[in-house]
Amino acid sequence: MIQLPDKFMEKMEGLLGDEYPAFLKSYEEDRALGLRINPLKAEPLEFVQDSPFLLEPVPWASEGFYYKAGERPGKHPYHEAGVYYIQEPSAMAVVELLDPKPGEKVLDLCAAPGGKTTHIAGKLKGDGFLLSNEIHPARAKILAQNVERMGISNAVVTNEDSQSLSLKFPEFFDRIVVDAPCSGEGMFRKDEAARLEWSPDHVAVCARRQSEILFHAAGMLKPGGTMVYSTCTFSPEENEQVMEDFLLSHPDFSVVDRGERPGLSRGMALWSNTGADELKKTYRIWPHKSEGEGHFLAVLKRGGEAGPERKRSCPSYLKDKSVWKEAEGFLKELLVKPEAFTDRKEYILFGEQLYLLPPEMIDLKGLKVIRPGLHMGTIKKNRFEPSHALALCLKKEDVLQWAEIPSDHEDMVKYLKGQTLCAPFSWPARLDQKGWVLIVTDGFSIGFAKLAAGILKNHYPKGLRWM
Repeated sequence: MIQLPDKFMEKMEGLLGDEYPAFLKSYEEDRALGLRINPLKAEPLEFVQDSPFLLEPVPWASEGFYYKAGERPGKHPYHEAGVYYIQEPSAMAVVELLDPKPGEKVLDLCAAPGGKTTHIAGKLKGDGFLLSNEIHPARAKILAQNVERMGISNAVVTNEDSQSLSLKFPEFFDRIVVDAPCSGEGMFRKDEAARLEWSPDHVAVCARRQSEILFHAAGMLKPGGTMVYSTCTFSPEENEQVMEDFLLSHPDFSVVDRGERPGLSRGMALWSNTGADELKKTYRIWPHKSEGEGHFLAVLKRGGEAGPERKRSCPSYLKDKSVWKEAEGFLKELLVKPEAFTDRKEYILFGEQLYLLPPEMIDLKGLKVIRPGLHMGTIKKNRFEPSHALALCLKKEDVLQWAEIPSDHEDMVKYLKGQTLCAPFSWPARLDQKGWVLIVTDGFSIGFAKLAAGILKNHYPKGLRWM
């Protein structure tokens, strides 16, 4: 039995009454394990049919599935190829309720490690703009790595506080996710640190911080836009009461009722200070009622209609054609339709690193940017070296030269360990000449190699290699 804080148990018994024994018993059970299929890489139902894992659908997430304890999807080549994201099942409900559409501008304000960001990107289908922000620098780098692994080309990753970001993006976004830092009560089954850190005072500190973040988030949402507020905690102080205070101070916002959802219970208006009926439109996920950890969710709509697009300062795009020449030549040699990249103008150079920015991105000046867009590669004297991020956002059909290694072939393990691969190759390949080759496993791109004299020199990043 997990050792829960005494004051937490007293509090939950008072809140839940007759339900408390069932709630307490849930801590004796194994937690649910989940992964979410990346639609930028695979069609979920097709993947499930041929999956190496036994998968069962998560009822509140169209791309989410439970997997069995003992299976290790994080140690499979599909994970390295970004075919799925391992995510706690309850957390998948957030973006399902947000319901982003292709072409929209979306903000994930407290985004690390990247579950909601990668979920949003799949819903956008490469069309639209995604800003993923994380205030903690180390976590922002992990966020950027997950954006890269999932093959996302239209996202920017920043490392800002909510106030600084709000000054740069006033009324800019169609949809926003605020998955707020919280006391983590819903994660007690998996997170010992959250249990040790918990106290009533910590809950109060979290509630104040959440209200501040929401205040700044509201200013970045367009009139008519949608925002989802979520936490992974049970405390009314951080959930219904934060919502109550926000609605009182922002009369142009209202709670949207997304209807009854399988596995989701309703929020508890009784646990607010006023008992406002609007709070009955919010949602909770309880571990004794559903296969998932504790979560609170509220969908908010801002009143009014969005006006004309505000004028924005654009980034200083690359103007030196001589610098671009090597990259352009590489793309024409690699791609079936190079114009998808060569006709774009939104390139910038950070030192030797070439990035393609989403066209909606504002001027980078004054922003702490971790990933300004799709990392194309490194421009060196007389040559261009493509990035791992570029490989992961391409498909076999996009390139002129590829080699497909089955995920269960010994050469796939060799590739992921950074080893050189030698001819004759025992797997399907289209290798007509020397040069860069996209490595594919079971149809999913996983990295680059370089062919010369019957040898594939490995370009899988050293920091990602299997031991």
